[in-house]
Amino acid sequence: MENVTLSTGRALPRPGRVVRLPGVYAPQTDSYFLASAMRREGIGPGMDVLDLCTGTGALALRAALLGARTTAVDISRRAVATARLNASIAGLPVAVHRSDLLSAVRGRRFDAVVSNPPYVPSPRPSLPRRGTERAWDAGLDGRALVDRICDAAPDALKPGGLLLMVHSALSDPEASLRRLERAGLSASISDRLSIPFGPVLRGRLGWLRERGLLPVGQSTEELVIVRARKN
Repeated sequence: MENVTLSTGRALPRPGRVVRLPGVYAPQTDSYFLASAMRREGIGPGMDVLDLCTGTGALALRAALLGARTTAVDISRRAVATARLNASIAGLPVAVHRSDLLSAVRGRRFDAVVSNPPYVPSPRPSLPRRGTERAWDAGLDGRALVDRICDAAPDALKPGGLLLMVHSALSDPEASLRRLERAGLSASISDRLSIPFGPVLRGRLGWLRERGLLPVGQSTEELVIVRARKN
């Protein structure tokens, strides 16, 4: 598989080939974008890493390949089965748990938490309990999971620990920074990437414009890496 190229000309590393059960989010540009940030931030040997909303486990596998002790969680049973299968195929010691964010790892602290959560604004205010939309729909503002991760991050991180989360600029990155700062973390946007609209956003263009989330004429989506450090 070829690398994805950023607008700067730099290539994003593939997190690796993975198998996927139906309904589990396939690694896409946002996954590769976050994988690049993980490598740049020095995730590696001696670190305890948690992957929230792991999906196929691609980012957890990336952390394990970089030498980190890796735990992955997802609320979807299919995602958990998929991530366990991929870890087994890769021969990597990734501990995978079914968990509503931190519920299965409560009380543990990590050197780094990485997450590619559902973040797409949806006309449906409630989160889907099943179906493929569960992998990306995140409420009217796209922040149903993002806000919870921001609030939970301090309890999941060791002192000096790092949060790396990818989401869309449609989901208000400044709100993420404010929420993380209120939680006591030092937060910033460490990288941005513009990509063409995918099929989900193309199907919601009218609604997004009516909501004021997308200017008329805009034809690309901006992804951001939210970076936060526990002091």
